[in-house]
Amino acid sequence: MTTIQHLRDLGQSLWLDSISRPMLDDGRLKRYVTELGVTGLTSNPTIFDEAISTGAYDQEIARKSGEGKSGEALFTELALEDLRRAAELFRPTFDATRGVDGWVSMELSPLLAADTAGSIRAAADIHRMAATRNLFVKIPGTPEGVPAIEQSIFDGVPINVTLLFSPEQYLAAANAYLRGIERRIAAGRSPVVASVASLFVSRWDKAVADRVPAMMRNRLGIAVAQRTYVACRGLYSSARWKELAAAGARPQRLLWASTGTKDPNASDTLYIEGFASPFTVNTMPEPTLHAFAEHGEVGELVPADGGDCDRVLAQFGDAGIDVDALAKRLQEEGKDAFAKSWDEMLKTIESQAGARA
Repeated sequence: MTTIQHLRDLGQSLWLDSISRPMLDDGRLKRYVTELGVTGLTSNPTIFDEAISTGAYDQEIARKSGEGKSGEALFTELALEDLRRAAELFRPTFDATRGVDGWVSMELSPLLAADTAGSIRAAADIHRMAATRNLFVKIPGTPEGVPAIEQSIFDGVPINVTLLFSPEQYLAAANAYLRGIERRIAAGRSPVVASVASLFVSRWDKAVADRVPAMMRNRLGIAVAQRTYVACRGLYSSARWKELAAAGARPQRLLWASTGTKDPNASDTLYIEGFASPFTVNTMPEPTLHAFAEHGEVGELVPADGGDCDRVLAQFGDAGIDVDALAKRLQEEGKDAFAKSWDEMLKTIESQAGARA
């Protein structure tokens, strides 16, 4: 049995955190599906910025520019064209799992992260334009994003909640999902609207690498994730959830994101081997996927009780790390980083369109 198959047998889905036109054209993504068991895909502004900067989209940008399209509208068309093709590759998984697995994701403009009403409108527009059943719209779990998540779920838009960094941020997003489902039930609508909640892991360890002793490095992200897993299990064992489940609702899956190892001295499969857990998703960049397929091992399941996470988090507190404050900072930095990538991507599109005008 391969390590990837082992994880799948445990109930964890492996998704790719990458997409590009060449990956689709040369059959690479199809091979990941057929040979490595990848069953979904995530994207973000940084991923698309890197892909477009390679020049692989130059001809298509020129053509669309000649049709009078520009800026965000042009990018949205490019991205959805790629994501529809990817979604088609995952459609057999989507159908076989009745919509539990087999998803792709498209992020809202990060410039809307503080705009609740704008996020709701944009999520509905992307959902409509995508015209495919297995595409998530990504909304950040910021304070302004949380009500947009609830309303979008109520509106029947499948949502991937992004930029979550702590149990508290996770619970805010998860409760928004539940409220959206509760409102649907009260309105006589179907309680089935798919969603995942993406917890970012490796950025924790990068943020504190120079602030703690060597023996404490690469432990904070795992501890935060373990505590979040406890929060997730608690939510889905509650009387509130059992009532929703009895009405036909499905749980929002927890997704481990930012799983590429940042520390060159640490294992390149650290955040894959340490996150085996049923009914979760692990999305990983291409190098991490290859590394895990070649030499990864499946570790112990994430402990249902959090294991030693409380003790580890206390140690970081004693070392001067304010975990709550850092969670807020990481979310803000993540939002700003995506906004920067978004701006750079639109500038690249504009320059490429202008060069061929």
